[in-house]
Amino acid sequence: MKTPLLLSTFLLVTAFTTLAAEDAKDIQGTWLPETAELGGRPFKTNFTLKLDAGKYEVAAENLDKGTYAIDPAAKPRTIDITGVEGPNAGRKIPGIYELDGDTLRLCYGMAGSTRPTEFKSAAGTRLFLVTYKRKKT
Repeated sequence: MKTPLLLSTFLLVTAFTTLAAEDAKDIQGTWLPETAELGGRPFKTNFTLKLDAGKYEVAAENLDKGTYAIDPAAKPRTIDITGVEGPNAGRKIPGIYELDGDTLRLCYGMAGSTRPTEFKSAAGTRLFLVTYKRKKT
């Protein structure tokens, strides 16, 4: 009986490791926002997001840099942003993400305390919802 259980555990760990490695690789790149809303209202999309090996950089009026960590096994998938330099320095921002080829959708809890549970940015909240397209080189 131990053999099927060990095999099942091995397959589950292997699947998770593969999923995590794929998302970690696929999420990297330069992303251009298509649409964005903050608190249910349209947000100006004059910025770019660069994700590379656990580090992020947002190029806008002020440069924002830090780290990110993803959990592709969570439902929905989660991302945690930690600001190191710029307007979010010292802040931890929980979020969720959805990755579909060259489209990345992120919903951040800008208040920093509560992780969003769905891809919505309702009025009166500090939820920031962005749909990005991968920048083609």
